[in-house]
Amino acid sequence: MTMNDLQHLKNRVASIDILRGLVILLMLVDHVRERVFLHHQVGDPMVIDETSSALFFTRFCAHFCAPVFIFLAGASAWLYANPSKGPTRDASHFLFTRGLFIIALEVTLVNFSWFGAYNTLYLQVMWAIGLSMISLSLLVKLPHKVVGALGIAIIFGHNALDFINFAPGEWGYSAWTILHDRGFLYSGENFGVKVSYPTLPWIGVICLGFFLAPIFSSKVSREERIGKLLRLGAFSLAALVVIRLLNGYGEPVPWASYDSALLTLQSFINFTKYPPSLDFLLITLGVAFIVLALLEKYNPRKLHFLRHFGSAPLFFYVVHLYLLLAIYLVLVSIYGTNKGIYFGVDEVWQVWAMSIVLAGVLYLPTKCFSHYKKTSQRAWVKYL
Repeated sequence: MTMNDLQHLKNRVASIDILRGLVILLMLVDHVRERVFLHHQVGDPMVIDETSSALFFTRFCAHFCAPVFIFLAGASAWLYANPSKGPTRDASHFLFTRGLFIIALEVTLVNFSWFGAYNTLYLQVMWAIGLSMISLSLLVKLPHKVVGALGIAIIFGHNALDFINFAPGEWGYSAWTILHDRGFLYSGENFGVKVSYPTLPWIGVICLGFFLAPIFSSKVSREERIGKLLRLGAFSLAALVVIRLLNGYGEPVPWASYDSALLTLQSFINFTKYPPSLDFLLITLGVAFIVLALLEKYNPRKLHFLRHFGSAPLFFYVVHLYLLLAIYLVLVSIYGTNKGIYFGVDEVWQVWAMSIVLAGVLYLPTKCFSHYKKTSQRAWVKYL
């Protein structure tokens, strides 16, 4: 590692990069699952009686990806605007243009990577991140506390809007589909546009990330930061337990008791992702706060390799999707569609094994691009 690399890493928050790198690898596992284990579909939320525990917890691990990505995007925006050295900067323009860039990637390279065709345009997590960034680019003009209050209000209050529904063709259907209800914006004979990630709750998450980011400031001591993160995590998880035990507001699907303690646990933490329910966000962000605190406290050097994944997430995202597409096409050409219309493996552990191998394959290219991103003076590189 060069001196420039070391200096750049010193200027970045290690715990943020490590956590982002960790959820990127969890995302890889989920996308491998979607390539070679799609013959075992999972619902949203999952159907407990029809989903093995191994598959349930594999999918559950992936729930942390989008909330962490979007929360840290908000935190990174504040850190960009308030560098540890030098004057403050206006993050609005960068957020707006990067949001547009990410949406452009979603509708072009990312969508094509899933199917190798454009029969349906799926607006997924990149769409949600991009639209959240654009929204934040406007909201950062407000007082900092107002941004935080808005984020908290959206996270805790958006489930109160669940009763609002619009049928296709009704006034307000398109806007509400983008903001709150998953569905098709357009459905034709040969082409469709589907919103898979309604955006309103994610705007709340990015606002919360922007609001809480000052705890990562150099003005806040390490001990104080750890304490605040632990309290945030404890509050989130305690609130989750209380709300979930009431079996009412916060998650559309109630939990049930089973003869098996494991199945009861699965039911209790079985949350809706599209859009993310309050309970979904409480458990994912609550755990993320605690993990950030532990990373701050122990700074485990054995996990520092994750910083390369965490500092070049967009590069990894696009490259891993095309690698998975290529691998899947090769497997189909060799073995055919051995699971109905899909090629697939038989066991969940094989999904994890393939993911570990692919993480190893992608480590060096991602590390090299991370180094290039740190040292390049080209303006476009910062968007990646």
